[in-house]
Amino acid sequence: MELTEKMTSAYLMGLEEKYGAHNYHPLPVVLSRGEGVYLWDVEGKRYYDFLSAYSAVNQGHCHPRIIQALIDQAKTLTLTSRAFYNDSLGPYEKYITEFFGYDKMLPMNTGAEGVETALKLCRKWAYHVKGIQESKAKVIVCEGNFHGRTITVISASTDPDAREGFGPYTPGFVVIPYNNIPALEKALEDPDVAGFLVEPIQGEAGVFVPDEGYLSSACRLCQSKNVLFIADEVQTGLARTGRMLACDHEDVRPDMIILGKALSGGAYPISAVLADDEVMLTIKPGQHGSTFGGNPLAAKVAVTSLQVLRDENLAENAQQMGQLFRSEMKKIPSDMIELVRGKGLLNAIVIKPKNGKEAWDVCLKMAENGVLAKPTHQHIIRFAPPLVITQEQILDAVQRIRESILSFA
Repeated sequence: MELTEKMTSAYLMGLEEKYGAHNYHPLPVVLSRGEGVYLWDVEGKRYYDFLSAYSAVNQGHCHPRIIQALIDQAKTLTLTSRAFYNDSLGPYEKYITEFFGYDKMLPMNTGAEGVETALKLCRKWAYHVKGIQESKAKVIVCEGNFHGRTITVISASTDPDAREGFGPYTPGFVVIPYNNIPALEKALEDPDVAGFLVEPIQGEAGVFVPDEGYLSSACRLCQSKNVLFIADEVQTGLARTGRMLACDHEDVRPDMIILGKALSGGAYPISAVLADDEVMLTIKPGQHGSTFGGNPLAAKVAVTSLQVLRDENLAENAQQMGQLFRSEMKKIPSDMIELVRGKGLLNAIVIKPKNGKEAWDVCLKMAENGVLAKPTHQHIIRFAPPLVITQEQILDAVQRIRESILSFA
């Protein structure tokens, strides 16, 4: 589209301000094109994307194989609803369950829907398998969690921005500190506990990586108490942390896995919950579903997205490039950087304010220098580029980040 006077960044941002709900605070950049690790704004400036749509474009922007699968299926059949069978869902279900090693999957659209689905499955299992009294089941969650923004999910949140003004809240959650095995052990003493919902790495909390052995110890404790270990891998899964699932770093096999974001390579809203028959078959026809869940377009896109992750060895690249990124970031001689942390290509720096400049200011300066990232919790910057990034691109991007931070000296 030719850039006209009415298509400038200022004009387009003004439209969102006037006609859109004010539920986001974006960086002042208006993007119009993406390819691989790069994004371009409406004025034609190129940036490195170091957010990847919160890890939804692990395969890179507009990956040609994924886009071709989308186009081919869109020309044939997009939606039937689950009132009928279609010729794409069964092959998708077979592919993804064999890919991750589970009996069944339940397809949905968004990560938050995936979490809601897992919670419903957990409660059904609690009453029909474990034998907990109806409406008494509890799910343990962690402080600092982010599982979405639906009413039930924010009921499990400790973030005041997510919760304030949205009550009454859904009961049934027990909140414990993250990365704290004794707290989990104590909470599991309650016989009404049905599940433990946890992020293998807390992304929105600022890429909080738990101690080594935390996930495996937590999983063993849950097994000993006949409690479902539910891994929210919506952001950490699909090669982002250097393994196909973040739980794979500790050889943990959750009772349920929640996937989303990069399950579509950024091309379409797709999520899924995976579990074995004992859990999945507790939900009967009519008890849960979605008009768009499991549609043919989503099925073809998801299969191709998973194939790309495996065929292009993106988990291995994430592992190698993540080590390089953290190593180079630690060399930046600035007292504004208090900490560099992460796993694979899910990383963050903790920013110490300097001369009145905070993480937001650093992100604005990085954008000027051609790198896009976003603060979380005001003092942390998350860095999560597409997993197709090369060594040369990592080094170039880090140099731009370095220049941005040192400009505040």
